Order: sequence, then structure tokens, then C-alpha cells
Amino acid sequence: MSNLHGKSMRKFWRTGEPCVWFTGAALSLTLLIAATLVAVVLVNGLGVFWPSRVALLELTDGSRLIGEVMRFEERPEGAGERLQLKIGNRDLYGLDFRWVNADEVARKSFPEEIVVLERSEHGNFYGYLRAVAAPGLDLPADLAPLEAFGRASVAVAERQRDIDALGARLAGLNSQLERLRLQLLKLEYRGRGGEDAAVLDIKRRRTVLKDDFEQLVARQGLMLAEQRQIRAEFEEAGGRVKEIALAEVVRLYQPNAMSVPAKAWFYLGKLKELLFAEPREANTEGGLFPAIFGTVILVFLMTLVTFPMGVIAAVYLREYAKEGLLVRIVRIAVNNLAGIPSIVYGIFGLGFFVYGVGGAIDQLFFPGRLPTPTFGTGGILWASLTLALLTVPVVIVATDEALGAIPGGVREGSLALGSTKFQTLMRILLPMASPGIMTGLILAMARAAGEVAPLMITGVVKLAPALPLDGTFPYLHLDRKFMHLGFHIYDIGFQSPNVEAAKPMVFVTTLLLVLIVLAMSSVAIRLRNKMKKRYTYSTF
Repeated sequence: MSNLHGKSMRKFWRTGEPCVWFTGAALSLTLLIAATLVAVVLVNGLGVFWPSRVALLELTDGSRLIGEVMRFEERPEGAGERLQLKIGNRDLYGLDFRWVNADEVARKSFPEEIVVLERSEHGNFYGYLRAVAAPGLDLPADLAPLEAFGRASVAVAERQRDIDALGARLAGLNSQLERLRLQLLKLEYRGRGGEDAAVLDIKRRRTVLKDDFEQLVARQGLMLAEQRQIRAEFEEAGGRVKEIALAEVVRLYQPNAMSVPAKAWFYLGKLKELLFAEPREANTEGGLFPAIFGTVILVFLMTLVTFPMGVIAAVYLREYAKEGLLVRIVRIAVNNLAGIPSIVYGIFGLGFFVYGVGGAIDQLFFPGRLPTPTFGTGGILWASLTLALLTVPVVIVATDEALGAIPGGVREGSLALGSTKFQTLMRILLPMASPGIMTGLILAMARAAGEVAPLMITGVVKLAPALPLDGTFPYLHLDRKFMHLGFHIYDIGFQSPNVEAAKPMVFVTTLLLVLIVLAMSSVAIRLRNKMKKRYTYSTF
């Protein structure tokens, strides 16, 4: 009996069925981990902008608190529960959150008149709207505070558009002044003296522009002062009154009085702000448009370098280089390059691209601006090239494997029909290998979009004053610094002075980065599938 059992077990192992179960279990575990990660990001990211109810807590000591109940947990000493309350009003309390023991709450209610105020500074304000002071707007005296606030907000928004238009004119004048300054530096570097006609003309034009600039600045200051005159009085839970200028208010809403459709509309408005507005409050509030734009253009520039470089290198190794020791060493080196830590590439990019190539460009083309560097400092060009070096081994390996998988008879048949080697490569081999090439490109794009370490020393910043692409000649400014979603996550998650308040934005940014990677990868996968159907091996 034991012999039969032993034989059956040996036969069971020889068939390889346990390996099938092990591989299936490994795949299931991998998918479970990935699904758990995505679920955590979705649960914590999608609900950030939904307007939560605001509670009024009356404590046993007679004090009152207003805020959003964030979570419950057991008290550290194990004597009941406590709740975390987002109380906001940072300019009054000095903190955004407060822990309250459950047994200290005498009464909890959700009054509809409580307002939530999103501000450009100091975070949210929770309290009651008491009055609106709007000199120059001629508001009726019998208006309810909330209606008066709405009318005054419309007037403030109209004035703000005028101020923004004035700011755009100031930016244009500042750009012209900067160009004239650089022209003057170039002339002085070439030895053109102060009596030179071109130098005098530039100085005259600068004087005129400076006068216009100063007049616009003074006008803008008056307009801003008028904006700050329009203020509203708010009362916090303890009875203290706070005056806030409407120009500092991003939005006001009453979450306890909002219906579900109103909350859905509010949610869509917040999503629009996230995608198209600029950040505020040390990147913990507002939008992420500069970071989204920087991430996309970085990957695009990286792809422009990685794709041709990787494909050409792989074609040479597979189709033109003679097999030998040197080629084998190169293949081993390429495979090893894919495993080098990304920070090493960052150091190389800083030394070679920024200080080496960028410094040489400054010496050759921008000597008049030195010692202030133009290309000899971090920028999106050097970050893109660094990521290109980081990801090009992936494209080389994928292209090499795709070309190697094509049967040799295909090459021989093409050559036998009179095609040259180059024609065979361009019209047969590369189209047939295109699905594999696209696979390598997809992996390269996904890795580049999530890399942070190399970017931190080659051009990424916490807040970029201008986008790398704008309407000013030469339109694409490769020397500018940029924002990136990956660095944004690191910055607000680990470098923010108020980590607890920044936590929701961490999940939102993570979700957005994942969606951008999925979107770019989906487009590439769709192209790969089309190529695979068109150039499948069975058609040859």
C-alpha cells in the first residue's frame, strides 16, 4: 500500500501539476496585492472632494467646537473612544485637527446655517456668517448676510478679472524688460560702450517700459486695496469674530443644507479645479495643473529620445553587429543597466548634462549672462535626457527580443526576392517587431512617469513660477524648471509642515498619477494591438 502511495506521489510531482498550482497561486497573490493597492487609492482619493457634514459639538465643560468628524478610534489609555475633528480656523487655533474624547461630548448636532469657507491662506474656516461690509457696491441694507455675500462675491470676481488682466500686462512688460536686459548684457560682453547707439536705444526703451511698469503696478495696488475693503464677518464656535476679505475666499458653502445633486455639482467643480487650477496652501489645496502638465511633457520629451535611440541600438545589435565576445558583453551591460538604481542616473545627469553639457552651452551661447546659468542648472531638458538614459535599456531589450523572435526564413525570403537588407529591415522586420517595440515603450513610459529620485537633482521643484510651454517665444522653454506629480506626492506627504491636512491630497495626487499612466499606456497598448493584428507572423 505504501509503495502504491509512493508511486502515485512521484507520478503526481513528475506531471508538474504542483507547479501549475504554485504559479496560479503566485499570480492570484500578485493580482490581489495590485487590486488592494488600487482599492486603497480609490477609496481614499475619490471621496476627498465630497462635501462632508459639519458637526457642532457641545462639550461637557460648556465649550463648543465646529468641524468635520474625520474618524473614530480607541483611546490610547483604553478607556473608551475618541474622535478626530477637523476644526480648521488655523489662523485662530494654530492647528487644523483636534482629538475629542467621546465621553466629553454632551451633544452633537448638524445646524444648516454653519458655513465652510475655503480660503487662499490658512485653510478652511468653520463658523457662521454674520455680516458683509462692501463699501462702494451699494448693497441693500435689508439683504440677508448670505445673499449679500453672494452679490459681493460676484463683484469681487469681476474686479479680480480686471486685476488678472492687469497682471498679464505686467507679465508681458516684465518679459520685454528681461529681453532688453539680456540684449544689453550681450552688447556689453562684446565690448560695446555706453555711447554706442544700440546700447543707448536699449536703455531708452527700458526706461519707457519701466515707467509703464511702475504705473501699472501702482494701479494694481490701488485695485487690490479696494478689493481688500470688501470684507465679511464670521463667528467661530467659541464666539470670536473674524473679518475676512472676500478676495481671500475661494468658495463658501453650507454642507449641512446641500442636497445630493448640489453636492454632486460641488464635487464636479472641485474636480475641475484640481485639473485646471494652480496649487495653493503649500500645495495642499487647489489644483494640480502645473504638475500634470510637467509630468506629461516630461514623459513626451523622454519618449522622443528613448524610442529612436533604443530602436536604433537594438537594430544594430541584432541585424548588423557580428556575434562575438564584444556583442555579448554589450548585451550583458544593457541588461545590467536596467537594474541600476535611478538615483545613480540622477547623479550622472547632474554631472554630465547639467554641469557638463549645460555649462558648455552657457559658455558658448550665453556668456553674457554668466555667472547666472541658463542651461547650466536643472531644467526639463536635462531631466528628460536623464530619464531617457534610465529607460532606454528597456526599449533596447524589448526591441532586440522582438527582432530575434522573427524566423530567419523571413529575412532570407526577402533577400532572395531582391530586397536590400535595409529594405528588409524597414518594410518587413520592424513592422513585424513593432508590437514588441511598443511593449518596451509602454514599460519605459510607465517607469519614467513614476520616477522621482533623478528628477530631484535635475530640475523638478516644489512650485514652478512658469510652465515650460507657453505663448512666449520660443514657446518651449527647455531650460525651465517644472513640477511633477511624483515629486508632489513626496513633497506634501513627507515634507509638508501639516502632514495630516495634506494626507487627502496625497491620495488624490496618487490616483491622478495612476490614471495618467494608465491613459498613456492604454493609448500605446491600443496601437500595439493594431500593429499586432496587421503584422502577425502568420501572414508571411
